[in-house]
Amino acid sequence: MTSATPAPASGVPVGPGLSMFDPLFIGIDEFGQPVYLDVIYRNILAAGEPGGGKSGLLNNIAGTAALCDNTRLVLFDAKLVELGPWRDIADEFVGLDIDHGLNVLRRLLVVASNRYAWLLAHRRRKLAPTDGLSVIVTIIDELAMFSTVLGTKAQQEEFSTLLRGLVSLGRACGMPVVAATQRPSWDIIPASLRDLFGYRAAFRCTSLNSSNIILGQGWAEQGYTASDISPTNQGAAYLLAEGGVPRRIKAAYLTDADIYNIADYAAWIRRPAGARLDLGLAA
Repeated sequence: MTSATPAPASGVPVGPGLSMFDPLFIGIDEFGQPVYLDVIYRNILAAGEPGGGKSGLLNNIAGTAALCDNTRLVLFDAKLVELGPWRDIADEFVGLDIDHGLNVLRRLLVVASNRYAWLLAHRRRKLAPTDGLSVIVTIIDELAMFSTVLGTKAQQEEFSTLLRGLVSLGRACGMPVVAATQRPSWDIIPASLRDLFGYRAAFRCTSLNSSNIILGQGWAEQGYTASDISPTNQGAAYLLAEGGVPRRIKAAYLTDADIYNIADYAAWIRRPAGARLDLGLAA
């Protein structure tokens, strides 16, 4: 073979090419078929007793978002450790600080308002993949901590009001919200908030009423109740999609090692191109 001058590096980053505009895999149904959700134009509410598998669903969504192109994460985690692996790549990470949480929600609402002004100026009603604007995924673990425990009563009420506003506005401007709580009660998930979530996942609950609070009134009486999920069947849930009927699913499970490996890889592919390691592709 004749010698030739090596071609310069192309500068194309190594990455999976995922997009939040693509259906997001969350697990399988009771027949073993894969379950996908169009998260970009929907909000997701997950609730159920501790150990039911909610964190598995949240980390599945966070991991996919972390690997997606032009996607940003905003995380709320009062326990710190459930969403902590993604902290280094998140635009904001809110722990046990209600003031920080309120400030972040206010800023998110400003961003949403600006995006709708942009959409109106361009004679559009929702964001499209070709617009070039980033998708901002907000994930809130332990919603009850921010709405009933941390801070004063006034701060808790403001948090709930701001969250309701973000869930209402985020759907069409590329700012979906994913929220989870261990306490499916009317003070945590009032119907006015629950009904704004297009997708609802009811993990193991202790009563018919708790299941109804998540899925909607009347589903338990029709046989769709998360109270019949075995305590040992972690990750099992009833999933209600917009306009549909609840169906049994099993959320995909990631080990701690899996989560940290994905988070480390996501941090690497999100580094500025000039800061990535030289893999020896150029002379």
